Amino acid sequence: MWRDPGQPADSYYQVRPECTDVPKSKFKIKAGKTLSSRKWQAAFTPEGYLDISKTLGRIYRGGIHPSIRGEVWEFLLSCYDPKSTFDERDQIRQRRRVQYARWKEECRQIFPVVGSGKFITAPVITEDGQPIQEPLVILETTQDGGPSQDGNSAEIGNSNASATNQSRTNTSCSEMVKQLTSHGPLDKKVTQWMLTLHQIGLDVHRTDRTLVFYEKQENLSKLWDILSVYAWIDTDVGYCQGMSDLCSPMIVLLEDEADAFCIRLLLNILVVHLYCIEVDDKRGNFRCTERSVGVETQLSNLAEITQVIDPKLHQHLDALGGGDYLFAFRMLMVLFRREFSFCDSLYLWEMMWALEYDPDLFSVYEEPELNGEKGEGSKGRAKSIRHYGKFERENMKNGAANSEGPLPMSVFLVASVLKDKSSKLLHEARGLDDVVKVSLVI
Repeated sequence: MWRDPGQPADSYYQVRPECTDVPKSKFKIKAGKTLSSRKWQAAFTPEGYLDISKTLGRIYRGGIHPSIRGEVWEFLLSCYDPKSTFDERDQIRQRRRVQYARWKEECRQIFPVVGSGKFITAPVITEDGQPIQEPLVILETTQDGGPSQDGNSAEIGNSNASATNQSRTNTSCSEMVKQLTSHGPLDKKVTQWMLTLHQIGLDVHRTDRTLVFYEKQENLSKLWDILSVYAWIDTDVGYCQGMSDLCSPMIVLLEDEADAFCIRLLLNILVVHLYCIEVDDKRGNFRCTERSVGVETQLSNLAEITQVIDPKLHQHLDALGGGDYLFAFRMLMVLFRREFSFCDSLYLWEMMWALEYDPDLFSVYEEPELNGEKGEGSKGRAKSIRHYGKFERENMKNGAANSEGPLPMSVFLVASVLKDKSSKLLHEARGLDDVVKVSLVI
């Protein structure tokens, strides 16, 4: 029987030619298995209602075709209710774009580099809120080119008029910091936010830099803008290292910056749901206290699972000082973004999201201003168990919805990696460095 060998998907996420050590993607687009554009369009009724159950089944059998991945992800991330119409979703989309524009303008008024097509990688204020006038800071906030981007800075401002306007905007940046501090100490929220801006820039500068997509300054600045705006509106957590890895695919897949801001939903919805955090305790992976980090619960669960499925491996890891499983921190924190190729990590994400899909999350986490303005036709529609992902359905059937919630698939996935590498770890790992080298090469 003839079988489709599949079409490589690497061509959709081109790698810079000089980056020769990038792993090749194993994911292939297979006819009849991968969710295609035709199947995706056929899943909607004329009014716009989506048959989510059939869609989920196709996704966890063969993934999503890269050409439609962005719009499908918006449903997997609960940006929209599958039982809404085209018109209802358009209204929600426009409201969200307007709201994002307002948040971004708030940030721009404080620090004009936001929205200027540039970003910074040097601190602009001290911890006590005083402006920093170091050469690199002045260069980044006053020159048209911004941070060096491998010769691509010339892409900003193609016309004389735009270059002039850019220069005027950027020249005012350092002056704005002076003006803000001239009236007394900065507001605590403003100070904390401005202290994170260069940290975001440093992470943006090294996130997915093997991709041709990020050779363009405008895409790097878009990633910086989104993360800066998120840090501004989320005063509880702000920005944490690793968020750029989660946000980057949104920039690649969704052309409109406001739509790509579904990173907010990824952090406020997905991470909460998958990482067993209470509804009012948002952004579980990135929530830290003086005594713990958000991912600590997952590491503890991983230790318990490994102890059950492979006691010898657990004892070996414990003897090496790895009983806390911190070597798996990165895999869980950024959902395997750095262990797989770009394409394969996206495939892994959508597989997990489809299997763990919960249709109730849209109504639970939808912005308050939208809750009271939804069309009447989208309210009160019953959801059958078919509308949930396969993994989520099993959790419901088994009564796993306890006070802590079911374990996320990502924990089981790491456990399976360790189990698969067990023999090699037992024979080759003589220290935690060896554990990291062996277990993180997937």
